[in-house]
Amino acid sequence: MMFDNVIKARSHIAFVLGLCIAAAIAYSAETGISKTLHIGQKTILIETSDAQTVLANPSVINAKDLQQAKIAWRYFERNTQDTGLVNAADNFPSTTIWDQASYLLGLIAAQKIGIVSDVEFDMRMASALTSLRALPLFDSRLPNKVYETRFLTMTNYKNDPVLRGVGWSALDVARMIVPLTTIAQHYPHHAKEALEILQAWDFSKMINDGTLYGARVTDDDATEFVQEGRLGYEEYAARAISLLGLDALRAAKFDDYLRFEKVSQQMIAVDSRSFAEFDAHNYVVSEPYILTALEFGFDSESRELAHRIYVAQENRYKNAGILTAVSEDNIDQEPYFLYNTVFANGVAWNTLAENGDQFQHLRTVSTKAAIGWNVLYDTQYTNALVKHVERTKNAEIGWYSGVYESDGTVNKIATANTNAIILQSIYYKEFGPLITQGFMKRGAS
Repeated sequence: MMFDNVIKARSHIAFVLGLCIAAAIAYSAETGISKTLHIGQKTILIETSDAQTVLANPSVINAKDLQQAKIAWRYFERNTQDTGLVNAADNFPSTTIWDQASYLLGLIAAQKIGIVSDVEFDMRMASALTSLRALPLFDSRLPNKVYETRFLTMTNYKNDPVLRGVGWSALDVARMIVPLTTIAQHYPHHAKEALEILQAWDFSKMINDGTLYGARVTDDDATEFVQEGRLGYEEYAARAISLLGLDALRAAKFDDYLRFEKVSQQMIAVDSRSFAEFDAHNYVVSEPYILTALEFGFDSESRELAHRIYVAQENRYKNAGILTAVSEDNIDQEPYFLYNTVFANGVAWNTLAENGDQFQHLRTVSTKAAIGWNVLYDTQYTNALVKHVERTKNAEIGWYSGVYESDGTVNKIATANTNAIILQSIYYKEFGPLITQGFMKRGAS
């Protein structure tokens, strides 16, 4: 789903192209391609745990929070192109729609918490929206999966221009709906431009009978529509799409392809669609649940499933003494992109590439997951996680993606998504979920 690689100098271009290819593979896996999709039946009940983890109460942003936010914002200061778009990874001029959505959400958070002035906010927002409106669309319908940030051209994952493009991601487009609808509703100076972008996009092939579909180009240059999304990300995307009044009801259901697995003494939810039948791995990671909370606020089901995933990670620490905060992340060595999971392919705490190869020795503690869980729960364990990832901050570059579990060294890749989620997390700490903050009170229950 996310195209997050890193380059620090032009001399490393070959290295970065390798990162791009790895991210492209991981990206297509995360969306999940289905050859034959059968509508699931509600057979699994999501029961509320007796001791569900309590959400943290709102608290005023303090000096440390502001310092963390400023470091995250530094990433965007150094990676914004003249077009107004932001590199998905440090100093490499390529991006996805997911990453641009992350940037807009990070910009909204940065302005709200006071590290970006109103003048800079308006300038940056106007520039980004103008370029988003000008992007060429795949098959004249929806944004391509990848763009060159300097020239706004459609590219492949090597950042080579591709006139037609390579397809669209329903999950990426759905994420962009979140900032665009927020801008349309709350920022009058930019509302017209945000609405024009949404109105220019044709969602008719992306949603079919409540289910999400991406598009890709086949070997014979035809367009193939493929079901997209697995448990966690699929429901997050459906909530975003519902902001437009579009029907993503089937995608929004947690219980249609659901089963439970015991991991570290905790029953966690996993997607029941098998790799053998649907040609897509089912990764259980932290990020979709954290994003759901930061942007929409939990409903009863997502809150319960997030609690279970969090507790499994905390239990692993209690049982083995290993600090654990797992999500998908880029890494600074081959294979360059890994899914650090609670559960995948029948294996607990599996760390794997898209092709299924395991890389357990390269598991990382994810910076964005550690900080995200901490603002949601603020427990002794999440405090320890934040302390552990403090070493990933760099005042000149932003926050790196994480810390290697095996030896504690920093995974030195900085991305737009990691730094945007940190800004969103700090925003949430005081103001609550982006979409629902004006209508719901947050705190312990």
